[in-house]
Amino acid sequence: CAASDSVFNHDIGVPFVSTRASGEVPEVNSRDIKLKIAIIGFGNFGQFLAKTITKQGHRVLAYSRSDYSRAAKEIGVEYFSDADDLCEEHPEVILLCTSILSTEKVLRSLPLHRLRRSTLFVDVLSVKEFPRSLFLQVLPKDFDILCTHPMFGPDSGKSGWGGLPFVFDKVRVGSDPTRAARTEAFLDIYRNAGCRMVEMTCADHDKHAAGSQFITHMMGRVLEKLALENTPINTKGYESLLNLVDNTARDSFELFYGLFLYNKNAMEQLDRMDWAFEMVKKQLSGYLHDLVRKQLMLETTNEQVGFDQTFMLPSPADNPRQTPPSAAVSENSKPDFVVVNGNNSR
Repeated sequence: CAASDSVFNHDIGVPFVSTRASGEVPEVNSRDIKLKIAIIGFGNFGQFLAKTITKQGHRVLAYSRSDYSRAAKEIGVEYFSDADDLCEEHPEVILLCTSILSTEKVLRSLPLHRLRRSTLFVDVLSVKEFPRSLFLQVLPKDFDILCTHPMFGPDSGKSGWGGLPFVFDKVRVGSDPTRAARTEAFLDIYRNAGCRMVEMTCADHDKHAAGSQFITHMMGRVLEKLALENTPINTKGYESLLNLVDNTARDSFELFYGLFLYNKNAMEQLDRMDWAFEMVKKQLSGYLHDLVRKQLMLETTNEQVGFDQTFMLPSPADNPRQTPPSAAVSENSKPDFVVVNGNNSR
């Protein structure tokens, strides 16, 4: 595309000169830009994204450790078996679709010196503070950085992306209007597909994700260990649990481990789950203790007066100390951690 080729024409070894320096402020409509996007990591998720990107008219290149040349050809993607050859094509956008655990190794292995200045780097990891920190540490300061998380995948997005949330954080985008237009052109891919666009800092994303995505995966893994089976009398609630197990089991343990290892908020949620489980057990044990105590008292009374009495399960009013824990946890029952600015202190 003429619009994009004229904007990003500087090699990494050549100083980048902004059009603002000469007083020129070109008006670039992001919808008119067709990008050259290189996908690094062309597994299931990379292929899933590529199908929509190519349909919108963007040129897509791909590189991966495994040979996906046949799959790439079927969806109109140019496949490269060598990262150097791909970078020589000077893509405007590098889209990392690697696993969480392999991201750093892959990023450091890329021949960045073969890319043009101001290349836009984008990730799609399920954690966000980790890639943000990594990009800022490894990438030259002239490169732009956009951290994103499509909150869907090949299963949940197989019928379209309409209404599905897409989280993004413009970590570093050059002041030149053409670079801002390029970033918007990339985001337009998801806007045009109907995604619900959510601009959010990487730190806020990880806080929310620990309390939602990590908890979901954790419960799915726990229930999987129970080997739940279909029954002739499944309730809707039980079927939801079976679906949860099925959905989380499709994801690799590597992903689950990455959600835990690279989100500092995950350990806090794990501790809270342990605490909540123990609180429910204590609540049940408390009711059972009261029931047995009343049973013994009634038996003693019956022996003394010589007639039977009927007893009922104690109500919460009979045992106010065993009511379910509220959001305001008491000093004696709260978990043994204090959150200070998002960090755990013990």
